[in-house]
Amino acid sequence: MNAQPLYIGGEWVEPAGGHYDVVNPADESVVGLAPEASRAQVADAARAAAEAFETWSRTTPQARAEILDRAADIMQREFEPWTALARAETGAPAGIARGMQVGVGVARFRRYAKGALEPVEKGLPPQVTEAGPMGRAGILGALEVRQPVGVVTCITSYNNPWANPAGKVAPALAMGNTVVVKPAPQDPLSVFKMAQALHEAGVPAGVVNVVGGQSVEVGEAAVDSPYVDMVSFTGSTGVGQRIAEVCGRTMKRQLMELGGKGAAVVMDDADLDAAVMGIGTTFSFYSGQICTAPTRVIVHRSVYGQLVEKLTGYLAFMKVGDPAAAGTVVGPVISAAHRDRVESYIELGKKEGARIAYGGERPVVGDGRGFYVAPTLLVDCTTDMRVVREEIFGPVVVVVPFDGDEDEAVRLANDSDFGLLSYVWSGDSARAFRMARRLRAGGVGVNTVGRNMEAPFGGFKRSGVGRDVGSYALHAYSEIQSIVWTT
Repeated sequence: MNAQPLYIGGEWVEPAGGHYDVVNPADESVVGLAPEASRAQVADAARAAAEAFETWSRTTPQARAEILDRAADIMQREFEPWTALARAETGAPAGIARGMQVGVGVARFRRYAKGALEPVEKGLPPQVTEAGPMGRAGILGALEVRQPVGVVTCITSYNNPWANPAGKVAPALAMGNTVVVKPAPQDPLSVFKMAQALHEAGVPAGVVNVVGGQSVEVGEAAVDSPYVDMVSFTGSTGVGQRIAEVCGRTMKRQLMELGGKGAAVVMDDADLDAAVMGIGTTFSFYSGQICTAPTRVIVHRSVYGQLVEKLTGYLAFMKVGDPAAAGTVVGPVISAAHRDRVESYIELGKKEGARIAYGGERPVVGDGRGFYVAPTLLVDCTTDMRVVREEIFGPVVVVVPFDGDEDEAVRLANDSDFGLLSYVWSGDSARAFRMARRLRAGGVGVNTVGRNMEAPFGGFKRSGVGRDVGSYALHAYSEIQSIVWTT
């Protein structure tokens, strides 16, 4: 079994801390050996990125675009083996690993190859000034210029080791930044494959560095390094807050995509079948391990019984099993510890007075190995329950009925510490859009859980800071400079 080295300064480097097992969540077999970096090696990676920045930031946009495109070509060439690796590391069903992991990774590199060519300068209206203490009378011209931030530490989440790092690394490189990537310890091998593609594509030494490890100090070193100018993090709100505190000491830029508890508001005139299809993605998409999931259903009492019945029927056809097997819809969660955490929330919901309409029991798949959680529907919930207020990050949906009008629905939806994505289902489009404007969330889906991948993405409240996706990601990895002159 190959032992994965680190990637620092354009070289493949043996990790000072040795290696650890990456475990397949589906059967608990060992997928590969991941590297454990030392704090000194993380410092080396940050220093290499800082040294490479001056040259890389002055390369032409065309040169950066060509490297990103070549890397995408290599990912496409290795699509099948890298899909198999992603499936084994994450436990995602084959279709998800193909289309939503490696496939999205390729698409994002293609998108930001084009993004590297987007204009970074914008002329501003001239200003006529009278003579005074600041100088002679004249006309002041002004130019807005987007400049790269510098060295960006990218700390990525375990639920998608392709789409998430690609959405950070590609736009950061397109803007002329250099990066230090710290992948999630549970499934880092795919991120090293991304580095392999960039290396083969000809990215200059030090522009991309990938370190890793299970130790907390690896992530800490990647955040507090004096060479690092910005931290881009996807993960839990608690960890994000600690990173933000460290960044605040030296005024590092931040892009934070944190937790979510998406409200799915179902009004009395909603298309219930469409709502069920959307809400059902919580169970089928990464086994609920996704911060954008519509996990908190707020449904009008007049259609409450129908919705619960339809969701229960929908769940009955969702096959839980080996992600490599045909027909599997729900795979395992990432680890035994996370399975136990999700199951503890299900038990907590029962103690709090929720009723289990479906699921709740640990499924047995094959020989009993693997970290499987039954898709679970908790109903008759109230807004004071912890299962309603806290992010579970698993295939669990909670349902809260309400009796009032759209004002009450909006109030209940906004009664949350989180505000990433929320959803409204209503047959009255005008009402749905009116409600969407009132929801305190970074994004709102109206009668859909679909995403427009050019629309800004990010959260209100404890769900994050900043926006990315599309051209907004290019903005996120840049500083705005103004240049003023007189004529």
